[in-house]
Amino acid sequence: MLTDTQRSIVKSTVPLLESGGEALTTHFYRMLMKDYPEVLPLFNKAHQATGEQPRALANGILMYARHIDQLEQLGGLVSTIINKHVALQILPEHYPMVGDCLLRSIREVLGAEIATEQVLGAWGEAYQQLADILIGAEKKIYDDKATAPGGWRGGRKFTVVRKQRESDEITSFYLQPADGQGLADFEPGQFIGMRVVINGEEMRRTYSLSMAMNGKQYRISVKREPDGKVSNYLHDAIHEQGTLEMFPPAGDFTLTAGTKPLVLVSGGVGITPMMAMLEAALPTKRPLYFIHSARHGGVHAFRDHLKELAKRHPQLQLFFCYGEVKGGYAKPDAVGHLNKELLISCLPQDRDVDAYFVGPKPFMKAIKRYLGEIGVPAQQSHFEFFGPASALD
Repeated sequence: MLTDTQRSIVKSTVPLLESGGEALTTHFYRMLMKDYPEVLPLFNKAHQATGEQPRALANGILMYARHIDQLEQLGGLVSTIINKHVALQILPEHYPMVGDCLLRSIREVLGAEIATEQVLGAWGEAYQQLADILIGAEKKIYDDKATAPGGWRGGRKFTVVRKQRESDEITSFYLQPADGQGLADFEPGQFIGMRVVINGEEMRRTYSLSMAMNGKQYRISVKREPDGKVSNYLHDAIHEQGTLEMFPPAGDFTLTAGTKPLVLVSGGVGITPMMAMLEAALPTKRPLYFIHSARHGGVHAFRDHLKELAKRHPQLQLFFCYGEVKGGYAKPDAVGHLNKELLISCLPQDRDVDAYFVGPKPFMKAIKRYLGEIGVPAQQSHFEFFGPASALD
C-alpha cells in the first residue's frame, strides 16, 4: 500500500524525470532486453532505434509521478496503455520483469545519493500500484473478449482469403478464422495484434482494422516500411490461403455514435482506421467530411473506393491534398501541406463537429492545433498514434 509519505517522495522526483527521464528509460530498455530476452517480441525495434519508445515511456512515467495522488487526472493515458497491452498480449508475469529493471535503472542512473532506499521503496510501491491497476483492467478485457460471441483469448489462426494492393506502399489482407468458427465484433477505429516468426525470431505488431465489421472477415492494410521486418514479410511472404496468428481486437480510439457532422482527417497510412469509421458512419446519414493528405497519388490508398462511396452517398464530401503531383497518377484537390486555410475550406461553417485524425506525428501536431484554432471543441477532437503513446503538446 502506497503511503502519503511515499506519494510525496514520488512527486518530488518529477523535476528529475523532467530533465533526465529519457536517459533513465533508455537505460531501462537496454537492461530489460538484456536480462529478460523473453520480452523482446513485445517491442518494436524500430521504435527503440529512433528513441520513440523511451520517450513515450518517459512521458508516461512523468505523468504518473505528477498525478500519483490524483490518478484520474491521467485521463485516457491508462486506457491507451491497457488496450495496447491487450493487443500485444502482455501478461501478469511480465510486470515483475519491468519493475525489477525500472528500480535498478533508477538506482544506476540517478546514483546512490538521490536513489536512496527510501526513494527506491517509494517507487517500488508506486510501480506495484500501477501494475495492479493495469493487470486487473487487462484481465477483465481478456475475459470479456474470450467469452464474447466469436471471441477468443491468446493467438488464433486466420486464413488470408484475399490480398489486395491498395497503393504503391499499402496492401490489404482479408482475414477469416481458420477454424471456421464465429468472428468477434469490434469497434471502428480499433486495431488487432499479430504474432509472426521470421527466421526463428518472434515479433508482435498491431494493425488498424481498415473496414467496418461485417461478421465474416477482418481487413488490415499494411504499409511497407523500408526497414520494417514485419511489413516486408507480410508483403513478400504472405500470400492468399496463407495463415497469420492474430490476437483479439482492442483499442480505445473508436467512433462515437452521434448526429453531428463527422470529420475524418488522415495522413499517409493513417487512412486505415478512418476507412472503418467511414464505412460504419455512412448508413447513419450524418454529414461526412473525409480529408486525406498523402505524398503523391501513387501512395494514396483507397482513392477509387472513396470516389465510388461518394457517388453513392451524397452526404460524403472528399478532399485530397498531395505534397506533389506525379505523372501517371490522379491529381489532388490541393498541392502542398494540409494547412489551416485548406482545412477551413473543407469544413462546414458550424464548427460543432466530431473530428478524428490520425497520421505522422508532425501532421497530427499541426491538425490538433488547427482544429483548436478554428473553433472545434477540444472534447470533440479525437486522435490516435501509431506506435508508442506520446504527447502531442
